[in-house]
Amino acid sequence: MTPSYIDRDESGIEAGTGTGTSTGADRDGVPVVRARRATLDDVPALVRLRGLMLDGMGVETGGPDAPWRAASAQWFTERLRRPGLFAAFLVDDPVLGVVASAVGTCDAHAPGPANPSGLQGHVSNVSTDPRRRRLGHARVCLDALLTWFREEAGVTVINLNATEDGATLYESYGFAAPRHPALQLRTAGASR
Repeated sequence: MTPSYIDRDESGIEAGTGTGTSTGADRDGVPVVRARRATLDDVPALVRLRGLMLDGMGVETGGPDAPWRAASAQWFTERLRRPGLFAAFLVDDPVLGVVASAVGTCDAHAPGPANPSGLQGHVSNVSTDPRRRRLGHARVCLDALLTWFREEAGVTVINLNATEDGATLYESYGFAAPRHPALQLRTAGASR
């Protein structure tokens, strides 16, 4: 059973997740936006939204034939076949098609006192088409993803990397800087 909830964002538009159509209106005529779980048919949309997100971060993404797009499509395809460890939630628009996403992966880490299973979640690809931003679509996708982590995947620790634009949304859910600083090393390893 897919969880269902309604959220009203700052624009006053109600948003929720559940089954059935992803847009519509409630009994008062207020637009309702629903997230749905991505399927293999959604791989092109996930790649497109990833490109929009990267463009928004100032990353040069290249054209439609850029090699990263095919690699990304393969990555999404492989992960969508592992529903216990991966989920992506989308919002459909009646005119534009898929316009928002939030993606989550589960990774096994060494168990510890605060996380006996060692399972950790990672949120990524929270992206909304620029023509549909500020309508609560990202929040709807993130709601669905966090519910999946909690209720289906059993994850108690969830990480993400935030852009300046997204930080306020994540902080509203309680995301905060980890106790120990996250560091990153980029090596000049062989490219595949």
